Amino acid sequence: MNTHTFSRFAGWSAILTGVFGFLYALAYIVVARGNPGLGAMLSALFLLLGGLLTTPVVVELFLRVREAQAGFAFLALLWSGMTALGAAIHGGYDLANALHSPGADQVGLSSLPSQIDPRGLLTFGLAGLGLFFFIWLLGRTGTLGRGLILLGYISAVLLVLIYLARLILLEATNPFLVILVVAEGFLVNPAWYVWLGTTFLVTGKA
Repeated sequence: MNTHTFSRFAGWSAILTGVFGFLYALAYIVVARGNPGLGAMLSALFLLLGGLLTTPVVVELFLRVREAQAGFAFLALLWSGMTALGAAIHGGYDLANALHSPGADQVGLSSLPSQIDPRGLLTFGLAGLGLFFFIWLLGRTGTLGRGLILLGYISAVLLVLIYLARLILLEATNPFLVILVVAEGFLVNPAWYVWLGTTFLVTGKA
């Protein structure tokens, strides 16, 4: 498989990641209010799929920035790769519980933070840090437009703030947390991935 072929694969993966990210936010925020069971199942499924599809995207980003700063590029790959796989595992765990509810003696345990992704440490906190370094390196290479760079920085900041809000505020209905999740889940994150994926497909390189 040549470099151009993988770039196209990563491009479609990025676009689908953006779509599934939007659907995850829709299921987690909107669907779950009317039908908690369905919302939990769909959000878990979209988190699982989004995590898997993010993997080729971060590999492609690494290939594009490794010559700028090899050390920071590898750090961004490591953190973002952990984020992608952690999100997939978290989604798979939640999906298993949604399809087969735990017994009454395990209900209390199921309400505890995920051991692989406590309060979104991977899916939000580490994801934001990894994205920040990728955007910084892409900015140094001058291979992305300013609009896409700015959108990436905004997404990185929102991801870290969401993690901190979930860790400190805890309540999912807190207005500040809801605003952050809506902004990132419905607007910034899907737009970033779809835009990035389109760039991969059109140019073959960022």
